[in-house]
Amino acid sequence: MRKTKKKMDVAEMRMLRWIFGVTKEERIKNYYLRESTKVLEISKKVQEGRLRCYGDLMRRDEDHVGRHTMEMEVQGRRRRGRPSKRWRDCVRGNLKEKGVDEAEAQNRKRWKRPIRNGVPI
Repeated sequence: MRKTKKKMDVAEMRMLRWIFGVTKEERIKNYYLRESTKVLEISKKVQEGRLRCYGDLMRRDEDHVGRHTMEMEVQGRRRRGRPSKRWRDCVRGNLKEKGVDEAEAQNRKRWKRPIRNGVPI
C-alpha cells in the first residue's frame, strides 16, 4: 500500500512538472510547485474518495448489498504469511489519521467537513 501511494505521488509530480514545463535541473521543490499550482496530492484525493464512499455506505439501509459485502466474513483459512490489506483496514487507518469517529458518518453534514482534503494554501 505504501509503495503504491509513493508511486502514484511520484507519477503525479512527473506529470505536473511536464505540464508546467519545469525540469528537475531547475531544482524547484515539489511543495513549491504544488502550492503555486494549487494541486493536492493524488493520494489525499483517493483517501477523500474512500472516506466519502464509506460514509455513503454507512448511511444506507442495513439490508443494502454494499453493507452486507463490507461486513461479510469469509469462511475458511487464510494463506500463510502476512494478511492482505482489506478496504475496511484502509478506511480505519484513514479515520484514525483524520481523527474522525465512525458514528459521525450517519450525519452527512458533520461527516463531509472533516474528511475533506482542501486545496493547499
